[in-house]
Amino acid sequence: MKMLIVGGGVGAASAADELRNRDKDVAITVLAGEPHLPYEKPPLSKDVLLGTKRGEQAILHDHEWYAERRIDVHVDAVVTDVDLEQRRVSTASGETLAYDRLLLATGAVPRRLALADDSGAPTAYLRTIEDAERLRTALMAGPASRIVIIGGGWIGLEVAAAARIAGARVTVVESFALPLLRALGPRVARTFADLHREHGVDLRLGASITRITAGGTVHLADGSALESDLVVVGVGAEPDDALARSAGLECDNGILVDAWLRTSDPQVFAVGDVANHDHPVLGRRLRVEHWDTAVRQARAAAGVMLGGEEPYAQQPYFFTDQFDVGIEFVGSLDPQGAAEVVVRGGEQARTFQAFWLRGNRVMAAMHVNQWDAIDSIRAVVGREVDVVRLRDSSVPVSDALS
Repeated sequence: MKMLIVGGGVGAASAADELRNRDKDVAITVLAGEPHLPYEKPPLSKDVLLGTKRGEQAILHDHEWYAERRIDVHVDAVVTDVDLEQRRVSTASGETLAYDRLLLATGAVPRRLALADDSGAPTAYLRTIEDAERLRTALMAGPASRIVIIGGGWIGLEVAAAARIAGARVTVVESFALPLLRALGPRVARTFADLHREHGVDLRLGASITRITAGGTVHLADGSALESDLVVVGVGAEPDDALARSAGLECDNGILVDAWLRTSDPQVFAVGDVANHDHPVLGRRLRVEHWDTAVRQARAAAGVMLGGEEPYAQQPYFFTDQFDVGIEFVGSLDPQGAAEVVVRGGEQARTFQAFWLRGNRVMAAMHVNQWDAIDSIRAVVGREVDVVRLRDSSVPVSDALS
C-alpha cells in the first residue's frame, strides 16, 4: 500500500512517523514544498526571534532519521495537481506519484494586507524559516529599530515581545478595543494589554489604518502617524487549500473533513491548519491553527488510513510565552462565546486560571504561569461543573466536577 503525504510541517512528519510505527511494510512518501525537511512553526515566533535558536533548528528530523524508517522524503517538491480518479499527484518538476491513501497537510498561509503590500514600505510576514530569520535580523538593530506590528493576535504579540526583548521600539496597531479580545474576552485579554504596556509596547487599540507610505509611515484614522523601519503584518492566516479545491475536494474555510479526518474523497485525508474538522464532541466544525492539533490529528489520521475506526475527538490546545508570562489553553469557544468567565488566583500577579462557561459546562480553560495546573484544566474542559465550587479557589478544580 502506498501512503503519500503532502506537506512540510509537523503534521506531515507526525503522520509519517505514526504510519511507520503502525505498519513496518507500508510505503511512505512525503512531499515537502519548501527547501527544508519538515519543520515545526512555534519556534519561529519564539526561540528564533529571541535568538536562542537558529531557524534550521526548527527542523524536526534529519535525513538519517527518515532513511532509518524507510520514509521517502522529497524537499522542494511543490505539488501542482491531484488526480482523484487516477489516484496520483503531479509536482512542478514533472514528477508523478501514485497513492492508495493521500494525506494533505498543507497548512496555512498569512493573510495578506494590501495596504502594506502595495505601499513599498519594508514589510514582513512570519510563516517560514526564512521569514523568521529575516525578521530576527531586523530586530537585532536594537533601539534604533522601529517596528510597527499590524494585528494584536497571538503572532503579533509574540513578535512584539521578541522585538522589545531585542531592544526595538514597538507599536502594535489593533482594530479591536483590546489585543486578543476575540480569543479571550475582555477580562483576560486585559492581562495581555497590561503586560505589553509594562514592557514598553505602544498599543494603538480600536485603531484603523488609512495608508502606509513607501518610507514606512503608518497613518491612522485618528490623524496620528507612526514612523517605522519595518511593518510586520500579523492579521491572521488562511488555509492553504488551493490544491484541494483544484482537485475537486469539498472546501469551506479549509478542507472539509469528517470526524475521522476524511475528505469528500474517502481515500484522501487532511489534518492541521488546513483541515475544517467535524468535531464529534463539540458538535460543530472547527479549524485549529496550533501545533498540538496538527500532531494529534496527523497521528489519528494515520490510524484511519491503515484501517482504524477511531474518530479524532481531542480538545484543542495551545501555548504561548511572552516576556515572563506563559500560558496553556485547552478547549474552544464557539461563535456564541461563553456566558461567564471564572478566574481563580491572582490576576494582578499574573498567576491564575480562567474557565469559560456556557451554563455549567466548561467550554475552555487556561492557566497563566501555573504549569502544574494543566492536567486539572484538561480534566474539566467539556464537562459540567458545580460553578459555585469552581469559583472557590480553596476547592481543587477536580472537586468542582458535577
